[in-house]
Amino acid sequence: MASEREVRARLQRAGQEHLLRFCAELAPGPRAALLAELGALEPEALSEHCRRAAAACAHPPGPPPDLAARLRPLPPECVGSATRCDPEMRRLWEEEGFRQIALNKVAVLLLAGGQGTRLGVTYPKGMYQVGLPSQKTLYQLQAERIQRVEQLAGQRHGTRCTIPWYIMTSEFTLAPTARFFKEHDFFHLDPNNVIMFEQRMLPAVTFDGRAILEQKDKVAMAPDGNGGLYCALSDHQILEDMGRRGVEFVHVYCVDNILVRLADPVFVGFCVLRGADCGAKVVEKADPEEPVGVVCQVDGVPQVVEYSEISPETAQLRRPDGSLLYSLGNICNHFFTRDFLQMVSSKFEPLLKPHVAVKKVPYVDEEGNPVKPIKPNGIKMEKFVFDVFQFAKSFVAFEVSREEEFSPLKNAASAARDNPATTRCALLMQHYRWALQAGAHFLDAYGARLPELPSLPSSREPPAICEISPLVSYSGEGLEEYLQGREFRSPLILDENQARALQL
Repeated sequence: MASEREVRARLQRAGQEHLLRFCAELAPGPRAALLAELGALEPEALSEHCRRAAAACAHPPGPPPDLAARLRPLPPECVGSATRCDPEMRRLWEEEGFRQIALNKVAVLLLAGGQGTRLGVTYPKGMYQVGLPSQKTLYQLQAERIQRVEQLAGQRHGTRCTIPWYIMTSEFTLAPTARFFKEHDFFHLDPNNVIMFEQRMLPAVTFDGRAILEQKDKVAMAPDGNGGLYCALSDHQILEDMGRRGVEFVHVYCVDNILVRLADPVFVGFCVLRGADCGAKVVEKADPEEPVGVVCQVDGVPQVVEYSEISPETAQLRRPDGSLLYSLGNICNHFFTRDFLQMVSSKFEPLLKPHVAVKKVPYVDEEGNPVKPIKPNGIKMEKFVFDVFQFAKSFVAFEVSREEEFSPLKNAASAARDNPATTRCALLMQHYRWALQAGAHFLDAYGARLPELPSLPSSREPPAICEISPLVSYSGEGLEEYLQGREFRSPLILDENQARALQL
């Protein structure tokens, strides 16, 4: 470990010697921990990080003045649709996806470095229960979808197959996530196929470019954004692990989407048959003001432009048929070839530009007193996973149904949207639709049939509560043998045990 003198000299070169101002007061243990934390920071990289953070924050917010002239929709030949395609073409995409899964060439990679702060909890978001009858967490739903799609691919191709699950955590989420998985026996997945790894952390910085001391013995650190994936892949030799397993295609997604279809064979097959090295699932924007990034072209290359960077006038532009010109909403759901990830990690990662997030960062004042600020006082720099689209040789976007595939959990119950209630309703409404499509009928408390209302908004609770385990159905398939022509009272919880009972 570097000595205090060595660490101080490094910090002086970086212009950040203030981080040691309480060092003399610390007991040996905390002092050693602080020196170890600071000793790991390269002086030149720290100096550049702080300089770039202050410079980026000084730029006025809002759209760049020349962006509108550089913006174009994606060419039609780069866009596919799960809902507007020929049924036979969809079947071919799905079959190709299942074939690649059966060949053990597909992995999923979960971006789970963030805490549930906006939800009002102190643990990782994947451990959250939104109030389903089954009380399943996001992690459990995702684990069971992996098992089911492995089973479906294996049945189609007469083989046993494995979809490795890579989980990128952070300093904040690794230990609780690992403990949670162990406590739940990895949700019956083979622990050797669940690979957790940590992304890097970066210091939070004041508006004038000084790294923030959170405690006398600790720098305020934050994960480097989901775009920290590309450094983390190198740091932990994840691509080498994928290579040993024969993985060629990777489905990358964020933890908070309760409807996410892991290793979706339709999406994977579409991307593979198109020869894509990089792909993005998208949903049609609900309205011009919806706060989601737009997948489009800037200067002729694919990119996600954040909603805050698009002027209201550009966001309102429409096609001749009345649809939004910039309608492809980004949902952080991506396809990459392993070769593309290797190229980005080894060659292009340094070209990614960090984004500014202005936050309230706890700190210690000049007397060493802890302060919890009531307004933003610091900058956290993040890279975004989708900023690599510009490096793709063959980029595609794949539009899917919002009602079937996108309902993110971002906010606490007090928020108007993207909260536990809206995500719970989205899943229960989806399962209610699946049950109706499979021929089920629901009864009220008096035994009378309820009206069938499959087109209700997904933000509302369905007329009857129906939860279908991912272990029974991945995307609504195969439910007829359990439900067709049968009547059920609410709630219907169709898990594996109930499914077996209905087959008798």
